[in-house]
Amino acid sequence: MKVVVAPDKFAGTLSAAEAAAAIAEGWRSVRPLDELVLAPMADGGEGTIDVVEAAHPEARRHESEVLDARGRPTAASWLALPDGRALIEAAQACGLSQLAPQERDPVTASSYGVGQLLLAACAAGHRELVVGLGGSATVDGGAGAVRALGHPITGRGGEVEHVRRGAPLGATVVVAVDVGAPLLGPDGAVACFAPQKGASDADLPLLERSLERLADVVERDLAGGPWRDLAGAGAAGGLGFGLAAFCGALIAPGAATVAELVGLAPALAGAELLVTGEGALDRQTGSGKVPAYVARLARERGLTVFALAGRLEDGAGEAFDAAAELGPDGLRRPRELLSARAAELARSAFR
Repeated sequence: MKVVVAPDKFAGTLSAAEAAAAIAEGWRSVRPLDELVLAPMADGGEGTIDVVEAAHPEARRHESEVLDARGRPTAASWLALPDGRALIEAAQACGLSQLAPQERDPVTASSYGVGQLLLAACAAGHRELVVGLGGSATVDGGAGAVRALGHPITGRGGEVEHVRRGAPLGATVVVAVDVGAPLLGPDGAVACFAPQKGASDADLPLLERSLERLADVVERDLAGGPWRDLAGAGAAGGLGFGLAAFCGALIAPGAATVAELVGLAPALAGAELLVTGEGALDRQTGSGKVPAYVARLARERGLTVFALAGRLEDGAGEAFDAAAELGPDGLRRPRELLSARAAELARSAFR
């Protein structure tokens, strides 16, 4: 039987490739004759470059010096794909994981380095850029990135007063988002994600007002809007909004974008079962996360779908034919337990 193994990373413990290898090891211990196809996945956040690079040995990784979220020089990778596209990970420039807990401050954090990465890819001759937006430390509405791209944003006292578009980038931009959040409101960039980036309760209304002011001025001064209510406009602290407004970026679901880049659909041909997973299967899983997307893709082709997670929230496993969690020792022994749970699924499913 052909089995496709397509997990996302288990955040903080295993990369997607490590998770896929652990699942495969456990599965083979029970069913050594099955054909296993490993297709590690991502949703546009950290690890996206790694899984796409692994799927394309002929791709070339480049490194550029950019500014991180606190304005310090850092080395950031981007990927030149064999079809001429460039893949950029926003987290390489302004990632939350690059900052120590005491350094996290979304009131001052900037996405400037993301714009620098886009410029570097364009300077190398790429005319189609795919930008993964997950894992950022910023809530600046993309203002830093668009300034780096040469689009003037002016104001006084920290308040935006005028914006205009500068010279065109000369490339089409697709932003791959892991959330469908709009820019503002109870489901927006601030309310849903700023606290995990270090924002205090007192910071939240300030950040929301800043994004609302930015949106008001952008949509007043630039033709083509509005953009604030686009699904994914609030991704990466509003970077989706900024790139859509100033660069005409298309906002696309991250898991679907990465699946196309790694060739997941062709990998499913002739398979009977798919095993997916991530660090937590919860109420957010169905809103664009990797396990939900790959499960849907597999079911369209008649496959059985199993899921494994570090933590399985009540009811989250109902979307799959079978699901299991690593349990309380998952953070200490993730590879061992993931392999063991995969073996248990293989054993129980084919008794």
